[in-house]
Amino acid sequence: MKIIISDIPLEGLELDFESSVESDALLTPVRARLRIEKHETEVFVKGDLTAEAKLQCGRCLKDFQKSLSIPVEAVYHPVDELKEEDTHEIKSEELDMDFYSGDELDLEVLLIEQIELNLPMKPLCSESCKGLCPGCGTDLNTGRCSCNLEKTDPRFAALKKLIN
Repeated sequence: MKIIISDIPLEGLELDFESSVESDALLTPVRARLRIEKHETEVFVKGDLTAEAKLQCGRCLKDFQKSLSIPVEAVYHPVDELKEEDTHEIKSEELDMDFYSGDELDLEVLLIEQIELNLPMKPLCSESCKGLCPGCGTDLNTGRCSCNLEKTDPRFAALKKLIN
């Protein structure tokens, strides 16, 4: 969905829409509720996104679904502002800043960016997931394995004699 910046009214713009964003992780279209305001050349976007994602557990490797609810807050400046400076150090309050070119703002780019940034780095199907046995690969959530994982590093074998 593209917004023409010069068409944004002074009182702002309220958007409530669904978008089929291209992402391998999403099962449903993204539902967005956004408020867009313009002050001179700055464009402020605030709202929230919801979607269902298909993730793979980082411990047991099973696929599972997770509901995503993502708050959105972004500030857009004209890309022409970058041309004025050779280098610019980003401050912490500028981390939610982005740039637009021309008179058009592509909200689909914002949706994709926010979803990708808010997907968990190590997704877990549950906090109590036991994962897979490092020896035989058995799913420890469904059963036990007969592996003896208490192997001693041969470099410490001489120290073990001191304990006895």
